[in-house]
Amino acid sequence: MDVIEESKSFADQFQVPTFTEDFDDMLKISDLDAVVICSPTDTHAEYTMRAARAGKHIFCEKPLDLSIHRVKEVLDVINESGVKLMIGFNRRFDPNFLKVRESVHAGNIGEAHILKITSRDPGPPPISYIKVSGGIFMDQAIHDFDMARYIMGKEVVEVFSKGAVKVDQAIGKAGDIDTALTTLTFEDGSMANIDNSRKAVYGYDQRLEVFGSGGMVKIENNYPDTHQFYGSKGVHGSLPLHFFLERYTKSYINEMAAFLNAIQNNSEIPVTGSDALSAMKIALAAKKSVIENRPVAIEEI
Repeated sequence: MDVIEESKSFADQFQVPTFTEDFDDMLKISDLDAVVICSPTDTHAEYTMRAARAGKHIFCEKPLDLSIHRVKEVLDVINESGVKLMIGFNRRFDPNFLKVRESVHAGNIGEAHILKITSRDPGPPPISYIKVSGGIFMDQAIHDFDMARYIMGKEVVEVFSKGAVKVDQAIGKAGDIDTALTTLTFEDGSMANIDNSRKAVYGYDQRLEVFGSGGMVKIENNYPDTHQFYGSKGVHGSLPLHFFLERYTKSYINEMAAFLNAIQNNSEIPVTGSDALSAMKIALAAKKSVIENRPVAIEEI
């Protein structure tokens, strides 16, 4: 189902048997078990509640909404309907990040003290998107906020963020920032430092490190190949994979497999609405911190 005309051509090309421009018409299909919602953010809540009331399991891209009140309303409907809801935090399913999490939770680095996440896009999205996305913390850094909770296995209690417009002044005029540093404090006093940028000229920059009392575990960027050229002017290699579709191909596949597995085997959903709400609170606290230039406790949100 899509309201975009080009999608009909896509459906025809790949011989999709049913195509509609109306969400409610799609829900009437008798043998439909689940829906995957990848529409604009401002439609997520309404589509999710309609699907839940129709008895369909739901996979929805983040965020569920830009309003905490609205998100809680959606989660109430999910609970009342008894269907499964999974949120699209695909990085949880990346093999590299999973390896780090397993190492941390196995105690290989002792007590985890500091988490560092670098998350920089190769280029900013269109200004039209930025105006409705909720801003850098809600549409970009929210992945890192969720990853911080996931890797550390702890809840965030305080957020301190600084932000600036360094990439494109049009982003500032749209009411957002394009460069940010955020420090998260967890319930046990351990910390995370996250840096975000809308533009890294060398590609999609995705790195993570966890330091602890007994060692450190980290991952670097993914590259299309590992060749290195040694010459008189230095050593040269390939740039990192350029965009999220290339970098996280495997994680998207694993993510959808996990959703289908939870439906088919009636097992627990790996990324819940509660996870979405927790990440959203961190994002809102980060935005409030930038505006008010102070640390913000999660309980304030």
